Amino acid sequence: MARFLITLGLVLVVLGLLWPWLGKLGLGRLPGDIVIERENFRFYFPLTTSLLISVVLSLLFWLFQR
Repeated sequence: MARFLITLGLVLVVLGLLWPWLGKLGLGRLPGDIVIERENFRFYFPLTTSLLISVVLSLLFWLFQR
């Protein structure tokens, strides 16, 4: 379990460092991501992006377990 948490932490750090370049690819602005903008308020919920990342990570974990 500790090894998994360390690996997950490292993956999150790498994704955080790569986020500016991932934003240029359109990740985070996919159709289905919810954005509500008002005068002094902005709500952003990356629904489609979260689902896509979840599917990719699930497939990767499934492949690594085999």
